[in-house]
Amino acid sequence: MSELTGAPEADGAPLFLLDEVPAGDVLTVDGAEGRHAVDVLRLAAGERVRISDGRGLLVEGSVLTAEASTLQVHVLARHDVPAPQPTFVLVQALPKGDHGQLAVDLATELGVDRVVPWTAARCVTKWRDDRVEKGLAKWRAAARAASKQARRPRVPEVTEPMSTRQVCGMLADVDLALVLHEQARQPFTKIDVPKAGTVAVIVGPEGGLTDGEVVAFRAAGAHSVRLGAEVLRTSTAGAAALAALSARTRWA
Repeated sequence: MSELTGAPEADGAPLFLLDEVPAGDVLTVDGAEGRHAVDVLRLAAGERVRISDGRGLLVEGSVLTAEASTLQVHVLARHDVPAPQPTFVLVQALPKGDHGQLAVDLATELGVDRVVPWTAARCVTKWRDDRVEKGLAKWRAAARAASKQARRPRVPEVTEPMSTRQVCGMLADVDLALVLHEQARQPFTKIDVPKAGTVAVIVGPEGGLTDGEVVAFRAAGAHSVRLGAEVLRTSTAGAAALAALSARTRWA
């Protein structure tokens, strides 16, 4: 077994997430992940797999046995995958229905590092005290599932919900904050994007941003920008912005 630093080349091997990845040359994947591997993917001895703790540790391995909803995996290499730069934060206004999970799913596949649920003024959905835990559980499950789909060794953090005032306070710690607004005069392409640090993208709800929210974000240092002529849904706008950011930084 080799100890390596950095991400390995993608080879199509499925990724399984464990809360903790123990040391040793043989790992066990059981529970929900084991059932998915054996009963759904029908993995067999000799097939390649990847195992991660969702925090950057990535193990490459080969299946020894696959039975009784349990994988025994021979460890071939361990990688400490560094966090990508810059760090991407998505401030996502609460959409209605299951559009929140969709927004998190797409953002995760496109590289978001932290998702902040935002209780914007015009949100149709309201996470009352008795709904916060349930809503967060759904968003975090979406981030975890999408990380496996994208074979990401780092699962994005989904924070507690924030108010507009709390989001403005958070923006003091970022290097660039962008508010997506269809009426903004400044196009996204005219913004200088840092190659390192933290970039935050703020996406409003179905009803749009209020004038007060726009003013508050600008006062906190954010730039109002438009991605293009089209008006995107709140569930897809964040993903579009992340893709555009990645094309100018991580994918460059």
